[in-house]
Amino acid sequence: MVELARGALSKMAAQLEAPVQYAFRLGDDQVPVNPLIGQRVRLEYLGAIHCIHCGRRTKTSFSQGYCYPCMQKLAQCDVCIMSPEKCHYDDGTCREPAWGEQFCMTDHVVYLANSSGIKVGITRATQIPTRWLDQGASQALPILRVATRQQSGLVEDLLRSRVPDRTNWRALLKGDAEPLDLVAIREGLFDHCADGLRALQQRFGLQAIQPLPDAQPVEIRYPVGAYPAKITSFNLDKDPLAEGTLLGIKGQYLLFDTGVINIRKYTAYQIAISCKPQAAS
Repeated sequence: MVELARGALSKMAAQLEAPVQYAFRLGDDQVPVNPLIGQRVRLEYLGAIHCIHCGRRTKTSFSQGYCYPCMQKLAQCDVCIMSPEKCHYDDGTCREPAWGEQFCMTDHVVYLANSSGIKVGITRATQIPTRWLDQGASQALPILRVATRQQSGLVEDLLRSRVPDRTNWRALLKGDAEPLDLVAIREGLFDHCADGLRALQQRFGLQAIQPLPDAQPVEIRYPVGAYPAKITSFNLDKDPLAEGTLLGIKGQYLLFDTGVINIRKYTAYQIAISCKPQAAS
């Protein structure tokens, strides 16, 4: 095995190309992942986790990379990040008002995506298309632009009465999702949820919640040579080694012939990445 890099792991960098181009991020180093497909690759957990906010060493990673004190005090780890409709900024109880103003009081997009099937999701406007790539969506369509994160959560809460908001990760890693007519699904959602959308526009203003009728679906292709015959997850907390022939990459998952691993789950873990180059023919 040849060591490629070691350091604190972050989620893979991803660029929307055909197929998506990935790179490991370990501290300041980046290692392209696509060229490793077909090779034997090893990820070794080196036994240390350092909080991505304060640098404190922690035995357990909370909220994907934080120590417990930071998880308890940072706005980016609050319950309203996972459930934006529960935003409490207007109540004066935001953990970090300045952080909230920068990241929550800004344009967000409500979108439809096809990953393991249809889902509705939200993200900051600046996170498109990164959010779709991280989720492994094969199709995506922005449907509404809203003024704040809380408003995007309220819209998502309305739409998920008709469309789920979660991805079945096992189905995602078993194969490509069947193509869907996202424009038709959007129109059906708007029809079914018209009263609720009007009520939100009356509450926040027409300019705050704007449909995107001219948006077109984005098609996304991932670098997957083959899907695993069986979906088994590596757990670096129980076994520090994840190793096998790399079959492909989808979302933030590496697909090996021996199992799969969600790279984002191990944010802040000290990792060494090695590969066994293919013999020259």
